[in-house]
Amino acid sequence: MVKGLEKLKNKNRFGIPPSEDEASTNLTAPEIAPTADHHINVKIAHNKIDARTLRKTGRTIQFATRVSEDFDIRLRQIAQKEGLLLVQVLENALKEYEKKLQKS
Repeated sequence: MVKGLEKLKNKNRFGIPPSEDEASTNLTAPEIAPTADHHINVKIAHNKIDARTLRKTGRTIQFATRVSEDFDIRLRQIAQKEGLLLVQVLENALKEYEKKLQKS
């Protein structure tokens, strides 16, 4: 055996895993959008606010496509200028497109 591997092999750094009842169900739970009382529901662990909880957006479906370099640059510039996520720019564009279709 390689020198030093014996220490790593026998070391249980994580302890005993939790039982199924104690384990989190977050992998099966849907992501929810923040609400007005969201700050009440923020998880506090070790006196720190869980930043992932603050970033939940309710978006659970992955959407991927290929675009031109010009489209990518323009989209990112708008998002940065407006302080939005890329998906928010696309959502706003879709709303405006739907409005335009209804007027026609």
